Amino acid sequence: MQQQHLVSRRPRDELLAVVGAVGGLQAQIASSAELAAWARVDGVLPGDLDAELWERRSLVKTWAMRGTLHLLPAAEYGLWQAALDTYDHYLKGAWLRGFKITAEERDLLLDTVREVLGGEALTRDELAEAVAEASGSRALGEKLGDSWGAYLKPASFRGSLCFGPNSGRHVTFVSPAAWIEAEPGPPPEEALAKVTRRYLGAYGPATAAEYSRWWGPRRPAQATRYFRALEDEAVEVDIEGEPHWALSAQVAEMAGTAASGAVRLLPAFDPYVIGSARDVPAILSPEYKTRVHRPQGWISPVLLVDGRIKGVWSHERARGRLSLTIEPFGDLPDETREGAEAEAERLAAFFGDELALEWG
Repeated sequence: MQQQHLVSRRPRDELLAVVGAVGGLQAQIASSAELAAWARVDGVLPGDLDAELWERRSLVKTWAMRGTLHLLPAAEYGLWQAALDTYDHYLKGAWLRGFKITAEERDLLLDTVREVLGGEALTRDELAEAVAEASGSRALGEKLGDSWGAYLKPASFRGSLCFGPNSGRHVTFVSPAAWIEAEPGPPPEEALAKVTRRYLGAYGPATAAEYSRWWGPRRPAQATRYFRALEDEAVEVDIEGEPHWALSAQVAEMAGTAASGAVRLLPAFDPYVIGSARDVPAILSPEYKTRVHRPQGWISPVLLVDGRIKGVWSHERARGRLSLTIEPFGDLPDETREGAEAEAERLAAFFGDELALEWG
C-alpha cells in the first residue's frame, strides 16, 4: 500500500508522478480512473483528469498493458510505447487468422494509420474513411469500421495512435507525435527493463506469473528472464515457501514495515487489485475471489485494509445524494469500520454530495 501511495495520499502537484509510479490508470471506465487517482492523491477534484488529458495534455489515453485502455503521463509516453513495441502477438499467424486479415493487409493498415493521423482528431468512422482512401483499399476501411479496437491496438503499441477528446458520443484518435509532441523512447528491450523495474517497485514482491498477467502476452519464463536481466537491482525472495521477486533496495524496508491501519475504498479496476496476487489468501480469501475478480474481466470496487481485500462496495448518485453500500467479508474491528466510514465521507465530499452509507 505504501508503494502504491495508499497509506498516505500525495499532494495534488504529484498527481502525474503517482500515475506513473503505479504504471498508469486503467481507463475503460473514466470514473474508475478518476477514483483511483482520488484514492492516492489529496485534492483531486471531479474533472481533473479530463483537464490533464484534453487541456494541459499532461496525460495521454491509449491502449497499453494487456491491450486495455490506460492513462499514462504524457512525458513518459515514449518509455511505455517503446516497451509495448516488444508486443509481437499481432505478428503471428494465430492473430491473423483470428481477425481475418493477412500479414500484407495488417502492414498496410498500420502504415496507413500512421500516415493519415495527425493533430486533427478523427472519429473511428472518419479514420476508417481516411485509411480506405489513402491505402486504396475499401476493405481495410470496412475492417476498421466494423471492429472496435482489434486492428487499432497494434497501431497504438507502435506509437501511431492515441485518443483525442470525444466528439459528442464518439471517441476520436490523434497522432501522439502531433497531440503531445511525443518523443521516441529508449530501445524496446531497455524500455521493457525500466517498466519491469517500475512494476516491481509498485507491486513487488511478485511472481513471474503475476508480472506476466499484468504486462500482457508473456509467459512466466519470459518474465523470469526480465527479472534476472535487472541483475543486482532485483532479488529473489521467499514468501511463505514461494519464490517471488523484489527490488533489492526495497527488501529491508518491506521486511520492517508494520501494519498502519490504512483503510481505502478502491474503485473498480484499481491498479492495486489488478496488479496484486489473486491467489494469495493473505491478500484475498479464496472464498471471496469471485466477488472481486468477476466474469469478463470485471474487477469490483474493494474495501482495502492494510493491504488485504476485506470487502466490496458500490455506490449510486442521484439529486445530490451519494448512496454507498459496503459489504464486508466478515466482521470488522471498530477502527476499520470507522476508517471505512471516513473514506465514505471523503468520497461524498469529492462529489459534493450528502452521504447515505449502508453496511451490507
